Amino acid sequence: MALQAHEKTRLVELFASMCLIRAFEERVATLYRAAEIPGFIHTSLGQEAVAVGVCGSLREDDWIATTHRGHGHCLAKGADVDGAMAELFGKATGLCKGKGGSMHIADPRRGILGANAIVGASLPLATGAALSSRLLGRDQVAVAFFGEGAVNQGAFHESLNLAAIWELPVLFVCENNGYAEFTDSRMMSRRESVSSLGPAYGIRSAAVDGNDVEAVLAAAQDAVDACRAGDGPALLEAETYRWQGHYEGDPQTYKPAEEVEAWLARDPLVLARTRIESQNLLSSEELDAVGSDAQARIARAEEFARSSSFPVIGEILTDVYAD
Repeated sequence: MALQAHEKTRLVELFASMCLIRAFEERVATLYRAAEIPGFIHTSLGQEAVAVGVCGSLREDDWIATTHRGHGHCLAKGADVDGAMAELFGKATGLCKGKGGSMHIADPRRGILGANAIVGASLPLATGAALSSRLLGRDQVAVAFFGEGAVNQGAFHESLNLAAIWELPVLFVCENNGYAEFTDSRMMSRRESVSSLGPAYGIRSAAVDGNDVEAVLAAAQDAVDACRAGDGPALLEAETYRWQGHYEGDPQTYKPAEEVEAWLARDPLVLARTRIESQNLLSSEELDAVGSDAQARIARAEEFARSSSFPVIGEILTDVYAD
């Protein structure tokens, strides 16, 4: 089937968004190794298609709640790149005025409820946002991103059950990247899949190739549209793979080399690029330019962050309590 003009443009946009996230994560990893970024860093290299595909199905006023591995989700939802980089540097111009850092980055103006370091915490946060949408008579949808390791937390089951009972407009997105910290997820449960748990709570569920950005977008769009129409919550399991370890510097001795090689061959950016080239949407040179533009954008963000000031000591107690 031939693609319509808007579909062609959309595929290129998805690719460009993934390139931006890839460039951001690669540069952040380098900066962290050089001890120029404080705290901890958890990159989402290899998982870009999930963030871009899901957030591509959302409106600007929809909500997302993410995890400690949340840079990609925030950028895909429209977070300011300069502000995101400055936040990781701990600068006052950051999205959270330098007080959140990598694991607590947020931007409510863009519907980004924030990252957090508590496994599974995104689920009740998104469920609460969906409840607010229902109580206020709005049609906003909330999305919770979480890893498959969080499925063994009580918050997962409590959130799905509550969302189902109240028929809330929330999409639960499991990024199944194969490992919960350092443990092969297949050793942690006898369940067939994460998506198989949804029907037990009366929730529509689906599984999708998490490295195929168009497939993720299509599955997420179906789920989001149903949520917005009042059909209750949905669960989407995106099978993907994190290229790097649990944290930056993790030696990853627990990963079989052949497994890593197999997943690297399914790079979501390469898959999208190959599809774009096969459909003659952009030339190889034009695609290279998209990647170069992303690199340049991240370089400008780094320059902005470096030139920004650190928060002053007098700000230490602001933003702690509501006015």
